[in-house]
Formats: sequence, C-alpha cells, structure tokens
Amino acid sequence: MEMSCLWTRRLLLGANSVLLVKHPAIAFSTFAATRSIQPPPLISLFSSRRRSLSTTTAACSPPLHPHSDIGNGAVNAAAAAAIPLESPKMLLKGMSYTELEKWVQSYGFRPGQAMMLWKRLYGNGIWAHHVDELQGLNKDFVKMLGEHAKFKALSLENILTASDGTRKILFRLDDGLVIETVVIPCDRGRTTVCVSSQVGCAMNCQFCFTGRMGLKRHLSTAEIVEQAVFAQRLLTNEVGPFTNVVFMGMGEPLQNIDSVIKAADIMVHDQGLHFSPRKVTVSTSGLVPQLKRFLHESNCALAVSLNATTDEVRNWIMPINRKYNLGLLLQTLREELGLKNSYKVLFEYVMLEGVNDSDDDAYRLIDLVQGIPCKINLIQFNPHCGSQFRPTSTEKMIKFRNILAEAKCVVFMRYSKGDDQMAACGQLGKPGAIQTPLIRVPEQFKMAVNA
Repeated sequence: MEMSCLWTRRLLLGANSVLLVKHPAIAFSTFAATRSIQPPPLISLFSSRRRSLSTTTAACSPPLHPHSDIGNGAVNAAAAAAIPLESPKMLLKGMSYTELEKWVQSYGFRPGQAMMLWKRLYGNGIWAHHVDELQGLNKDFVKMLGEHAKFKALSLENILTASDGTRKILFRLDDGLVIETVVIPCDRGRTTVCVSSQVGCAMNCQFCFTGRMGLKRHLSTAEIVEQAVFAQRLLTNEVGPFTNVVFMGMGEPLQNIDSVIKAADIMVHDQGLHFSPRKVTVSTSGLVPQLKRFLHESNCALAVSLNATTDEVRNWIMPINRKYNLGLLLQTLREELGLKNSYKVLFEYVMLEGVNDSDDDAYRLIDLVQGIPCKINLIQFNPHCGSQFRPTSTEKMIKFRNILAEAKCVVFMRYSKGDDQMAACGQLGKPGAIQTPLIRVPEQFKMAVNA
C-alpha cells in the first residue's frame, strides 16, 4: 500500500463539513489552521518511521471544539497527541447566554434554538435535567444535546428540614465532595436560597463552623448556578416561588470571584431565572481588591461581614482584617459607593456575648459607617460544636439596635433560622479530623468565651 494511503483520515472541521486528506503534513496544517498552531517542519515528519507515526497521531487528531475547556489555541503537537477522540460533554450551566448561543451555532443550529434551550434550563418552571425534558425543541438539536451536552453539575445527597421550615440540601459533586445549600421560607411571601461558593473556606473566621474545614476547592459557575436551579426544582411546590438569592453559604464568594460574578449574571438574566439584581446578594469578609472589582462589574447587591468595631477584635475573630483593616475596607466603600446611584451596602454584624455587643461598640459602629449608604443586619450568633462564643441575649440585641436606630441608621435584627438542623448562619459544613486551628483568645476576652 502506498504511504499516502496510510495517512488517509477524516478531519472534522465543523459541525457539517468533512475534509479528506492523504498527507500527514497537510493533515496537520489543516488541524493547525483551526487552532492557530504552527505546523512542524516537513522533515520532522519523515526522519524515521517511528517519528512519522507519532507525528501523524498528533496531526490526524480531530480539532478541539471551539468552546472546549482544553486550551485557548495554545496547543502544541505533543498536547494534541494526548487529546481523546471523544471530547467531554459541555456542562450547559457553566455558560453565559452569549457563550451558549455561540456553542449552539458552532453545531450549525440557529441562535433561536439557544434561547429555547436557555428557557428550559432556567425558566418556565422546567429546570431541565435531561434531554427528555426538552419538549418542543428541534429533534436534531435535542439529539446533538444528548451527544454533546451535560445538564447536571450536582447530585442530591439529602434534604434536612428544620422545625421552622428551613431546608438544608446536601449536594454531592462529581469528585465526591459535599456542599450545602439552604432554602429559607418566610411568612411574608419571600423565599431565599442561600448558595455556597466554595467547598470549605480559607478565611478562618473564629465564629464560623465552615471555617474549621479550611478550603478544599472553589466551585465552578455551573456548581453554583445549579444550587439555585436544583433547589427550585425540588422545593418550589412546597415553599412557593424563590424571590431572593444570597451567596452566604460555604466559602468566601469573592475569593472565587470569576465564577461568582458569572453565576450571578446567569441568575439575573431576564429570560432565565430572572432574579432582580437587588435581590441577589453576594457577601464578603472584606477582600478589598475583589470587592472593588465586584462593584465595577456586577449590578447585584453587596454584603460586608463586619462583626467588630475595632481592629483589635476584628484581627482576632476575622483574620482577613490583618491584611485589609477596617479603615481601608470602609474608606474603599465610601469611595466606590460614591460613584453608584441608589446603592446601599449591607453590613452584617454577628453579635457575640461580651466581645462586640457593648454600648460602646454600638456608638463606634455609628461612627464607622458615617458617609456610607448602608443597612445593618444584627445577626444572632448560632452556636456549634467546639464554639468559643455565646450568643448575645435578645434584650441586649434590642438595646444595641435602638442605639443605632436613634442615630438614624437603617437596622434590622435577624434571628436564627434552621439552627436545629445546623442550617443557620455560620453552621454549614462538616469539618474533618484535621481542622483549621483556632486563634489565641486575647487576654481581655478570655472571660467572655468558653476558653
């Protein structure tokens, strides 16, 4: 058989086009043209039979799909040789609408098909998990999705229901790790889903159970978005429509800012989940550079976990303050919010008995937030295994609130929801045998904690 026949191979150049080539150099050049790769010198392909065969493997590998996760055109011949003939399925909920539209078009289908798919993923009460749930779509399009698309990023592990109706959903990820999502119904017709952004958390806030885990990994955009989608699919018939999303589950959202901003954008898309941007709230412990980026790139609401009125206390209970202290954090907010119209930041203040709940703390808090358009949530501390702290009494919380209100601060009290199932604020996660160490308690607070 002639050598040229040995190299006959079909190369897929697109959804509907096929080219037959009979020469390894031509094959590689055709492949390289689709990936912006420089072909190797012709002599390198024929210097020996062994090298010819190995190079041809790379040359005749099918081109990467334009929206695959492997590379961005910077693939060399050695990497191309390792690419499997079947590319992994595309996880649909990891794409923005624009990306989904381009992906659909890359298979030869109209942009309108992308919108119809988007609505079945996120709207119309369908929240599709499988191609069988895509009624009304073009049959060829559905077939393509069955072959090339993946619908689910999470699998359901368990649902725990607290006495007040709060649900804690345990989701298992593809790598076996587990995350927690909380659904909080309210008598006033509001239902909030609290989503996680990481497995564990690196911030080591001393009052937070999740911080004991340390950080395992970031969640992908799809893993974040699917928490809201899957929760609605599971519970809408029981608790009614979901109205709010808060990024206040496991993890520090702004440490995973790329995935979080993209997930929030998907959630507010007017043809999909269609949450109001002001009802999607992203919380942070105070990562200043990422906070500035979030305010520039997202229209969603921002919450800042403050929890102390002095650097001394905040350095202890929130170690991130040692890098971005109160002065820097609050001045950044003054400057950034001065550039936005009708925008208020939400300050979260977890009240810890004998640590941050004195009258002096209340008066200092009034001074700290001067010049910052804001609301303040006073949050009841939720005890957990190994906790050093005790919750402030309701009477003392009311007094603290009244001091703030008299100074014309907008302030609310938030009581525990779901604490009997470890579903309340600061209770999520499951630390293993090895836990993040606690920070030494400052001398003046040892009487206030169970140290």
